[in-house]
Amino acid sequence: MALTLSDLSEMDRDYVPSLVNIRDMDCEQLDAMDFPFSTPNSEGRHVPLSSRHTVVNRHNRAEYVHAALQFRLHEFELQTRWVREGVARVVPVPLLALFTGYELETMVCGSPEIPIHLLRSVTTYKNVDANSHLVAWFWEVMEELTNAERSLFLRFVWGRSRLPRTLSDFRGRDFVLQVMDKYQPPDSFLPESYTCFFLLKMPRYSSKEILREKLKYAIHFCKTIDTDDYARFAFQPERVLEFDSGSDSDTEDLISTDDFDDSGLSNAES
Repeated sequence: MALTLSDLSEMDRDYVPSLVNIRDMDCEQLDAMDFPFSTPNSEGRHVPLSSRHTVVNRHNRAEYVHAALQFRLHEFELQTRWVREGVARVVPVPLLALFTGYELETMVCGSPEIPIHLLRSVTTYKNVDANSHLVAWFWEVMEELTNAERSLFLRFVWGRSRLPRTLSDFRGRDFVLQVMDKYQPPDSFLPESYTCFFLLKMPRYSSKEILREKLKYAIHFCKTIDTDDYARFAFQPERVLEFDSGSDSDTEDLISTDDFDDSGLSNAES
């Protein structure tokens, strides 16, 4: 399966928009920038993309964007080949062809959809009755969250963005909801999490509204476990290009030399 712009955007969400800016930039402004004909790799080091060009200008920007995309899309081919060889020692590679990419991803990583009933089935409670109003409020709020917010919740309490695929895949690891009475007054405190133990410590909030407010604040803004912002952006990528990025030809067509005339002006501009 060929890599696409969506794959690149998941790894580096700012990269493709930056190339779009170069594609659409005013010619005189681009020429004045003295922008190097190189691109940063995944480590942040700049890699030259041509032996003929040193800077990007109106005449070579199509070539630059194409070269930059090809470099980033194929940057990890060697590592991918070694991963594939490692997987082949566990699973016969021909068997992988029986599954779609989505099916294989689900089996390995879990479903991107987060079913609350599955989380609830592996929950244990400490210092609170499972039938209490507080627990009922908690699950009502969880049901109201969007799937992206549920992913943020998992990142907050467990350091991961998906649930295991089935109940057996949890392998005895329960989600623990513990109510703490030491927080006084409880409505002035945020919940705490211990990702190593899949544990959420929650004050004894006085209402569902307060619980919702504090929990949503915590999952959106308490981001120590999510310093790369993966959970915040991986599931709602911005659409920066108005074309289907599902094939190599679409990638190559991000900028085509046919889009520019001999002066470097785009055909739309001229």
